[in-house]
Amino acid sequence: MEKQMNIPLLRFPEFKDNWEKHKFGEIAIFSKGKGISKADIVENGAIECIRYGELYTTYGETISDVKSRTNIDANDLVFSEANDVIIPASGETQIDIATASCVLRNGIALGGDLNVIKTKNNGVFLSYYLNYKKKLDIASLAQGISVVHLYSSQLSLIELNLPSNPEQDKIAVLIRSVDDKINVLKKKKCLLEKYKKGIMQKLFSQQLRFKDDNGTDFPEWEKKKITDIANTAIGLVTTMTTSYVDVGIPLIRNSDIKENRVNKTQLIYLDEAFALKHKHKKFQLNDIVTVHTGDIGISAVIDESLVGCLGFATLNTRVNTDYVLPEFVCIYYNTPKSINYAISVATGDGRSNYNLKDFDNAIIPVPSIKEQRKISRFLLSIYKNINNLDLQIKQIENWKKGTLQKMFC
Repeated sequence: MEKQMNIPLLRFPEFKDNWEKHKFGEIAIFSKGKGISKADIVENGAIECIRYGELYTTYGETISDVKSRTNIDANDLVFSEANDVIIPASGETQIDIATASCVLRNGIALGGDLNVIKTKNNGVFLSYYLNYKKKLDIASLAQGISVVHLYSSQLSLIELNLPSNPEQDKIAVLIRSVDDKINVLKKKKCLLEKYKKGIMQKLFSQQLRFKDDNGTDFPEWEKKKITDIANTAIGLVTTMTTSYVDVGIPLIRNSDIKENRVNKTQLIYLDEAFALKHKHKKFQLNDIVTVHTGDIGISAVIDESLVGCLGFATLNTRVNTDYVLPEFVCIYYNTPKSINYAISVATGDGRSNYNLKDFDNAIIPVPSIKEQRKISRFLLSIYKNINNLDLQIKQIENWKKGTLQKMFC
């Protein structure tokens, strides 16, 4: 029975043997990186290097393309060998520190506060295995309060279940192929976001103009205060935690508002009786909801599925459709110019606040309705493509996470 427990739920059919139990210290040699402070990083330095903090801010389970460089004398550095696995030796939180990456190349300088692990096992397999199957075990070993530390002597005691090297190799190839697909989609998304940002700049600065269906120039743009073309209000600012329910009226928080969309996966719900008391603040179709606290200025249009919901301390706009289209106003709210205005007037020491008074004083460019429609359709098509790429990325990442949980034991 014990042997049967060392077989994963999902595996390649040609492999039948049980996975073997090992202490980490039995299959690996541990050492430390050396030096490389933040001040030692030089943009055009001669030597590629990895610092411990980059493991949980920059890199994933494999490291090939390296972000940082330094000019420290090579004699004062520790260099990688391909297949090394590295884990931070210190960090801010236990979960952050429990992060493994496999260095795929020789000769990359490894900074101090890195545990360096050399093994005859497949380093790519091992980094994924540690991150997906042993992360909590590693995190539980970290010690400290303001700064947590993780020592090789602790890591060496972790119990691992490992398959044969051929099975490790095959699992690693599968995972890397999935990650390659994810990275391709992320690069496409990044390029499309850069294009969107550039084209928005040109459209709203009027460097680039649409013409009407007859090829004629549209009229000159006007400039209006928000309050000239819309009614604005602040969302609910009352205590409501006792009115939270599993099924009820959706409550949009500032953290739910993303660029040109509302993230509906994390919504909180309110008791209908409570919501009825605040029915004057309920959203209508095509209202615009804007971040008041946090990522200030980011905005989304209320679609049919969110009609009747409420916003918690959000900035709300209901436009006069005789003058402007809600989708056009929302797109403008999300431009760098509008966001920069919000930042310039923000208050607060910790989290930024975009006050309603300053929001009301914002100036918005107003083309003709027909030109607004052309601009909106064009930019919304770009947003749609970005969102589709984002959805594909999340679907593949979810598939990978579920698959890896079954492929490890």
